Amino acid sequence: MSKIFYKSQEEIELIRESSLLVSKTLAEVAKVIKPGITTLSLDKLAYEFIKDNGAVPAFLNYGGFPYSLCISPNEQVVHGFPSDYVIKDGDLISVDCGVIKNNFFGDSAYTFAIGEIDDERQKLIKVTQECLNFAIDKAVVGMRIGDIAYAVQSHAEANGFGVVRELVGHGVGVKLHEKPEVPNYGSRGKGIKLEEGMVIAIEPMINAGTAAVKFWSDGWTVTSKDNKPSAHFEHTVAVKKGKADVLSTFSVIEKVLAEKS
Repeated sequence: MSKIFYKSQEEIELIRESSLLVSKTLAEVAKVIKPGITTLSLDKLAYEFIKDNGAVPAFLNYGGFPYSLCISPNEQVVHGFPSDYVIKDGDLISVDCGVIKNNFFGDSAYTFAIGEIDDERQKLIKVTQECLNFAIDKAVVGMRIGDIAYAVQSHAEANGFGVVRELVGHGVGVKLHEKPEVPNYGSRGKGIKLEEGMVIAIEPMINAGTAAVKFWSDGWTVTSKDNKPSAHFEHTVAVKKGKADVLSTFSVIEKVLAEKS
């Protein structure tokens, strides 16, 4: 069983630098994402931006994944391939990004609402972000992985949504995916105890309908089994005493979106 990598404060600052570059990359996506453009064009933009900032796209060629971003429209949960898909009004577009800078990884995801979205999608985005925030509140020394998991599951299911079981959050920093796994479902007080020096990617993947998913033959793309929309928000978080330290940010993304609206 692989070990947990505990990070020093100096290492956490390097992970923060990588994580903030991920956030800035997603903000660059926010500037241009709109009806009429392809998801592949977003991937090219992200690749150039990451390279221009002295970093490497963490997803590119990871386990054979051929792109810099995972872009998952509507019923796609995660790991969607950028493609010739033309974004349209009413879409939900989940964009997951990772970078390597100074040998440390950052990882974050944001689900974009394109134009006017229906009430179900609006609620799904709102609740998924709330799930992430409630989970982060539990990412403190002395709590357990199950406390994070329960925070996500209980809020999502109370709102009638499905919590994906087959995909989970994870430790991050030295590698893209480290121990411990961070599920979005579970019981309070169960699982590994959270300690200073842990850095984890918390990433609720919430479906509007069933929790069940389908895996595509491309070996990557995952969709909801009932083809209802899915949302995905993710932050890289350092476990601390009293209050978690969120290393990535949505503020730069939301500033761009506010300026566009």
